[in-house]
Amino acid sequence: MGCGNFRHPHVLCRRFNLTPVYKKRQRSRTDQLSLRFRKECPEQIEKSELYVKEHINWRADLSGSRRLEIPEIPVRAIKEAIINSLCHRDFTNSKSNEVAIYRDRIEIFNPGQFPFDYSPEDFIKGTEPSIPRNPLIAETLYRSEDIEKWGFGLWRISEGCKAAEVKVAFDKIKSGFMVIFYRPDITTSQTERNKGIITDSGKSSKVGLVEGLVENQKKMLELMTKNPNISKKELSENIGISTTAIDKNIMHLKKKSLLRRIGPDKGGHWLVYQSTS
Repeated sequence: MGCGNFRHPHVLCRRFNLTPVYKKRQRSRTDQLSLRFRKECPEQIEKSELYVKEHINWRADLSGSRRLEIPEIPVRAIKEAIINSLCHRDFTNSKSNEVAIYRDRIEIFNPGQFPFDYSPEDFIKGTEPSIPRNPLIAETLYRSEDIEKWGFGLWRISEGCKAAEVKVAFDKIKSGFMVIFYRPDITTSQTERNKGIITDSGKSSKVGLVEGLVENQKKMLELMTKNPNISKKELSENIGISTTAIDKNIMHLKKKSLLRRIGPDKGGHWLVYQSTS
């Protein structure tokens, strides 16, 4: 089943290098990646969710018997925002649904006006019944179990972010409706984690860098913590070893669950973990 009777909608997903001024709605033209998904609704939801999951940061909780990957923003909240965006879009509007990933936030935009005389808080608090703009789409997603219960999407987003201590905002703008997830400060978190202030279990510690690493590996982690965007060539020049040796040490650090590469070689960054084991 398609997503509407007027025109086949699409979702525009973008990731931006810079952090534009939000109040002026300025968007940097140095975006690294831009994709359009022209699919059926369930596939649009799946691909949009996957796009975000591949471009957000994850940390590892090593406090238990098994490694646990934890996203910086709750994945379920992201999916709910994407579903809400598609369910309530205005199909007479030619503008795309949008997923925009910035360094400090993620915006999910729906080209459909929020119901007049209502506020997002009305539905988060549960004081108003659901007002589906596209009931056939809502029914289809309900039957496919993408929607658990009508009218609870914004509440689930709000509660999920509250539990994860992530700031989220619901913004009624002239061109539609937007859900904004504010990302944690990546550089500060990594620096504190590797100084032993924050461990992957979220507990305070003063253990410093993991013991058992050779000096070059310790230097690599320190450089990656200070500059998550540092290249292998720059690591090689700073430490004074070949790029082949850098690759071997990176493999060793990954096997010890101390290092992860987020994103592609060009445009990605390093995420350094601190283990208490």
